[in-house]
Amino acid sequence: MRLNKIIKYLIGITIAAAVPLLFFFVTPSGRLNIPAYYRPERIVSRMEKGKVVRDTFFHQVRDLTLTNQLGQKVSLNKDLKGKVLVIDFIFTTCPSVCPRLSANMKELQKAYIKKNPELVQFISISVDPERDSVPALREYANRYEADHDRWWFLTGNKDSIFNYAKNELGLLLENADVPGDFVHSQKMILIDTARNIRGYFDGLDKTQTKKIADDIYILNVEKRKHGR
Repeated sequence: MRLNKIIKYLIGITIAAAVPLLFFFVTPSGRLNIPAYYRPERIVSRMEKGKVVRDTFFHQVRDLTLTNQLGQKVSLNKDLKGKVLVIDFIFTTCPSVCPRLSANMKELQKAYIKKNPELVQFISISVDPERDSVPALREYANRYEADHDRWWFLTGNKDSIFNYAKNELGLLLENADVPGDFVHSQKMILIDTARNIRGYFDGLDKTQTKKIADDIYILNVEKRKHGR
């Protein structure tokens, strides 16, 4: 009798944990609400069973090598292979947007750092790399209680950073080519393990950042399904 009670108790806990996830992630049609792909690059037509089938190929974000707050040279693709990325742009002397962006990124870190730290890497790239030295970034990271292994604050060549933001991530930049201006965006970008862009989110909106947390989970399910 005692064993049966224990089994029933465990089943109850499992159902209680699973039901909210199913409610949250499954649409009325019974399917997961899979994050969309962004930035189509080409469409290729092919014949399949006598019908024309069109395949859309989406932009794959190229690699970028910068220096993190620990003084390490890191590669976003090679060093983070198999990880989902969440990227934003900040600078340490920013008085307005950046503190709110970083506070919301901190909440995302909390959501995943204990449960599944190997799944996702959080990336904050400085748009003022000339002033944002390694010590400055480390101090800023500590301010937001960053796990230095799982949340990188990056600095490096300004042209490379601007090019990456504009040409790889497709951010709309204001006066990006004018010397002295900052590339600044309040967007957070979600990138899957194949380095396709899977979402642009308003990093100041907590509803949007909650959706990032949900979409990271869904991308993990997708990754396991396709074995990537």
